[in-house]
Amino acid sequence: MGFWSINPYVGCEFGCSYCYARRTHEWTLERTTGKPGIEPPHESFEHNILVKHSAPDVLLRTLEPGKLGNTPLVIGTATDPYQPAERKFGLTRRLLQALLHHRGLRIRIITKSPLVARDIDVLRELSTRHQVGVNISIGSMDPGIIRCLEAKSPLPHARMRALHRLIEGKINAGIMIAPILPGITDGWAQLAALMEAARQAGAHWAVGYPLRLGPAARAGFLPLLRRKFPDLVERYERRYGNNQHAGKQYEAALEKRIASLQEAFGFPPGRLETDSPQPLLTS
Repeated sequence: MGFWSINPYVGCEFGCSYCYARRTHEWTLERTTGKPGIEPPHESFEHNILVKHSAPDVLLRTLEPGKLGNTPLVIGTATDPYQPAERKFGLTRRLLQALLHHRGLRIRIITKSPLVARDIDVLRELSTRHQVGVNISIGSMDPGIIRCLEAKSPLPHARMRALHRLIEGKINAGIMIAPILPGITDGWAQLAALMEAARQAGAHWAVGYPLRLGPAARAGFLPLLRRKFPDLVERYERRYGNNQHAGKQYEAALEKRIASLQEAFGFPPGRLETDSPQPLLTS
């Protein structure tokens, strides 16, 4: 992969139907016991959160910035680092504080949670030492759609308020529209509503990525598709088949649509978030 990653928690309370990380409990058991894991019930991913209590101390002992070079270090690639458990355990905040001992890294955070704004003080300090970017992950401005697809995630306007607070706090931040669901959230009007809300919040970028349907995502998303969007089942079967991706033709058309919206709303072009306009914040 083109990045290194840290996930403070195994499992995620937000319960997104399309999540690709739902087998991480099984993999964790395999890694820690050396024995094949027995996959827990589907709900365990959302209700049985494993907490990596020693992660900040391990990071302090083992991180070698020279090995990372210019490769980003991304916090929250599989499970949300600011899910409700973070209020109790504060692991993500401690990880950020551990990174204050280094300089010159490219640090990225991906989260759906407004709780990220709690750490503006640490993020500002980090931004004097590193290139820092916060991605607010959001798939729709429609609360009904969000609640249908993501059982317990924060609603769209709460995420946009958090984005605005980050921008006001001089943190480099934008939105990651992901996953974009064919026939559900990929329309021009839906994407434009997200871009407009992000522009109003002061976002520095807005990027988007289509749904990937790997085995874990299929197990969670396809049953919901059949219940809530039965008219789209045949389209998804035709579009995805046995593949993870929706096909080159669809992805090219979606990329063109996103590029047009980026231009219309004054965001930088491309599929990757941008670095801060200034290399580092001044103390």
